[in-house]
Amino acid sequence: MAWYPGATKMELQPESDQQPAIRPTQFLVHSIVGPWTARRTYEYWRDSTNLESHFGIGYAGDIAQYIGTETRADANASANRRPDGTGAISVETASNLTATDPWTDKQVEELIKAGVWVHHQHGIPLRLCRTADDPGYGWHAMHAAWNPDAHSCPGPARIKQFREVVFPGIVARASGKTPAPNPTPSKEKPMSYREMWEQDIAPAPSKSPTLKTNPTWKPISFLREIYDLALETRNLVREIRAAQKKGA
Repeated sequence: MAWYPGATKMELQPESDQQPAIRPTQFLVHSIVGPWTARRTYEYWRDSTNLESHFGIGYAGDIAQYIGTETRADANASANRRPDGTGAISVETASNLTATDPWTDKQVEELIKAGVWVHHQHGIPLRLCRTADDPGYGWHAMHAAWNPDAHSCPGPARIKQFREVVFPGIVARASGKTPAPNPTPSKEKPMSYREMWEQDIAPAPSKSPTLKTNPTWKPISFLREIYDLALETRNLVREIRAAQKKGA
């Protein structure tokens, strides 16, 4: 396992020894949705949940590492560890209670330094992840496979910062070159309108009777469900009105 010399080591046990090894290919950032120090984040992972991240960064730039970067940490859904043994390095960062604030200057600096270290230590390429399995850098809400709850982590303000400040800062410091404000767009063919609506990746409604066997829906399925419910409601209203007229 690898430990970042720029972070305070706060090793989580038994996770650090018992969870399987990974070959890290991605660096993903999160917001913890709490104004916590790196130590408070460690205490939360230790005492309150079976989840954890590799790193935590407080508002003041305090950074701690909880698990070696070549060991699985459970903060990124399918990116934690894939069947081929690759996985993502995760960084939780202090935020306000709605994850709407930007990172502080000290948090930005620590993210850049950690991002440079993982590039040199693990060879993570200096690019944004083009797909959920593509090696590179990203944020939790970037791909649905990492974010089955479909939330906006680390928040719109921080996603903008990552694109415009943090990631370019990592590239500049790691390569000694000044990058363009935005990374080179992927040359992959964009999805068509039909392909977007036919992706079976949206979390199913929480009260769906088939939630366990069919946990994800196509976006088009939601539209059909809403349309059917609207028709049922309209017909019910007509029946009620007809009955009221007969009884008048």
